[in-house]
Amino acid sequence: MRIALVDLGLGNRRSVEKALERVGALVEITDDPARLAKADGLVLPGVGAFPEAMKRMRAKGLERVVQDLARGGKPLIGLCLGMQLLFDGSDELGGDTGLGLLGGQVRLLETDGLKLPHIGWNALTVRQPESPLLGGLPDPLPLYHVHSFVADPSDPSIVLAEGHYGATFPSVVGSGTVFGAQCHPEKSSRDGLRLLQNFVSICGDAR
Repeated sequence: MRIALVDLGLGNRRSVEKALERVGALVEITDDPARLAKADGLVLPGVGAFPEAMKRMRAKGLERVVQDLARGGKPLIGLCLGMQLLFDGSDELGGDTGLGLLGGQVRLLETDGLKLPHIGWNALTVRQPESPLLGGLPDPLPLYHVHSFVADPSDPSIVLAEGHYGATFPSVVGSGTVFGAQCHPEKSSRDGLRLLQNFVSICGDAR
């Protein structure tokens, strides 16, 4: 499968590229709308602040491109900050609107006194084991996280797996062929690679 990493110039593109290559994908890092359109699936990675990421996306003319491709049925997964960008907006640093592909707002994680950011492994509770994104994965599902903000979906049924760090938060979400993972699957060993492999398979099924 040909997978395009949407290039916003932020963070962990190379490590995600290598992880996808390990599970058999042909990977291209690009901000060219034509190249994104030709790919079998899109990965929206990201590390950093929500408003800066959306600013870069708009400056590159990618906001509408990604929205149109995803709404047209091209599989898309957002990773870490990339997952947050899929939602309607975020409260981070004064707030900004997101891609609106998933309903809900991104808010600061209420940790009941635990230190932020939340860094480390989290044993996720799988809520929808029948999801093709979670096929073959264990419950609980250990995945590695680095974040301070979390999505608050308007539709709880999109939550595929959730973690707990002071409060419960959605870590893996999905609606149709739009998916998000608050974790870093590229840093999550065997199970993270399996999640990415499942996404690549979804891209094949959608062709």
